[in-house]
Amino acid sequence: MSDMSVGDHSQNDRSLFDKSRLAQILDEKGLVDRAILINALYKMTETGEETPRCLAQILVYKLNIAHDIVFGTLAEMYAFRKLEIDVESMEQKQITQTKELLQKFPNDFKEKLLYEKVFPFKMQPGSRDSLLLLAADPTVKVIHEIPFRTEFRKYEVVYCPLKNLDEVINKISPQKNEFLQLLEEAGEMIVDSKEIENAIDEHELDDEINKSLLVNLFEGSLIEAVRKSASDIHIVPQSKTSFDIYLRIDGKLQLWFRQENTPPEAYIAVIKDRSVGIDRFERDSAQDGFAQRLIDDHIIRFRVSVLPIVSAEYERRFESIVIRVIDDRKVVTDFKKLGFQTQAEQEFIKSISTSKGIIIVTGPTGSGKSTTLMAALHHVINPTLNVLTVEDPVEYVINGARQLKISHRMSFEEAIRSILRHDPDVVMVGEIRDRITAEIAVKLANTGHLTFSTLHTNDAPSAISRLYKMGIEPFLLAYSINIIIAQRLVRQLCPFCKRPLSKEFWTAALELGIKQEELEKGQIFEEVGCPKCSHGFKGRVNIAEALYFYPEIRESIVKAGNEINEEAIRELAEKHGMLSMRQSGLARIRDGLTTLGEVAYATAGDN
Repeated sequence: MSDMSVGDHSQNDRSLFDKSRLAQILDEKGLVDRAILINALYKMTETGEETPRCLAQILVYKLNIAHDIVFGTLAEMYAFRKLEIDVESMEQKQITQTKELLQKFPNDFKEKLLYEKVFPFKMQPGSRDSLLLLAADPTVKVIHEIPFRTEFRKYEVVYCPLKNLDEVINKISPQKNEFLQLLEEAGEMIVDSKEIENAIDEHELDDEINKSLLVNLFEGSLIEAVRKSASDIHIVPQSKTSFDIYLRIDGKLQLWFRQENTPPEAYIAVIKDRSVGIDRFERDSAQDGFAQRLIDDHIIRFRVSVLPIVSAEYERRFESIVIRVIDDRKVVTDFKKLGFQTQAEQEFIKSISTSKGIIIVTGPTGSGKSTTLMAALHHVINPTLNVLTVEDPVEYVINGARQLKISHRMSFEEAIRSILRHDPDVVMVGEIRDRITAEIAVKLANTGHLTFSTLHTNDAPSAISRLYKMGIEPFLLAYSINIIIAQRLVRQLCPFCKRPLSKEFWTAALELGIKQEELEKGQIFEEVGCPKCSHGFKGRVNIAEALYFYPEIRESIVKAGNEINEEAIRELAEKHGMLSMRQSGLARIRDGLTTLGEVAYATAGDN
């Protein structure tokens, strides 16, 4: 713990803010949470380079604040012109001219520019007669090398938002997946079908793996998953000579690749060989391992799960593999960027801006619980606090936290018990699994610690019942919990192609709670599909109910007796303005963010 007093710490915070104009602007505009800015300013002083660009890099690459928010503000501060390119309407003449322009750059220097997200776009005619450079960070130093490495002496740098710049680069000079290129060059046949019958023999498998391009298929799938923002890769055997590879994008599985004339065992052996912690020769038990790759200049980690599955072909020992993509760039560190609705956000921030109590995030697998916890943790982390986390497994590295390492020498339960002896201020328990975990979370909260955790329940009130059934007394529940957030994720409509809901679906909309006048005004939308999205959707947004523990709610829990009255608690919460999951979803529909089908599916069984 730091010896610095609260007063000294606040004074030091102000001093750091006074020195950084970029931090002041981001704070004044409400673009980045002040707690995150303070954390970044402290990290900047540790580097010895106290410049606006250094602060911007820390915010984006260490604390995962949206790139365009930070560098857009930096560009504006330095008075760089902003330019966005309409990629869809770009003329072929311009594409050809840009390609010819790129040929005038040495290959190694061109790669360096593209790595730094600087793109030579066109020559500007007239008196200026200068090279126009699109840059996601117009202050990057590599730009100054242009007069010395190329024939261009005059240039203008303009700020181009990262997403738009990536679209331009992919249109004119797309990144190549070298593994898939090799696969295409080799043709469709990977394994000689005459040898398939003997493929389950280990020596035959080795021969096939060595002479085939299955390795390229595996490595190529990892790259594609990262570039397509997939959360998981699924490998599913279909027959003794074929298997499918699916990518989970925006929560839905999509067939990405089907391989014929190849035994699934051969491909699964490749994955096992190229992962850590998995025994290739074990085919009858579940296994967990991991892999790590440098993709597009970022370290990406992959968690590999292997399960034996039943096959109609009883002589084959098939296995299913799911690979979770863990990309630290996707971690949201600014709580306000989670997009919670106004009251839920205000109550959540109030709950985590205190020194004690339990914050619980609940929902099914894949509902964004970990993302919400990460953002909440980053909101409270600062150098004066000892932040401990117990997760099994650990997915994301959290700057400023001490993450306990779970192993055969220290189990999850042992780590939980040890936390109290390690002088914590803030604790994150990956999941409240049982009575032991629940009791320690309550003990931490009641001894003055802020505690974060998750629980698997359908809604917020049922989380209280679950904890009660684990053996936690109502009095302890009432006065140890600050808030319970129940959430789910729904796919977000593509803003470029969505259209007003077709009349044939109006009856269903009215039954869900939409009003006739909203339909007539064209305020309710449906998906279409275009080149910029996936079947009419792009990204996901949360729907949530936030059960904040107001005094009346605490009192209701204390008086619960032998059973928690979930409906009474819900009624009290809704009187204070809590939106149910369904109401939250309807609000998202009215905002034009998602569809009737998405909300109906996500809230099936809810009121």
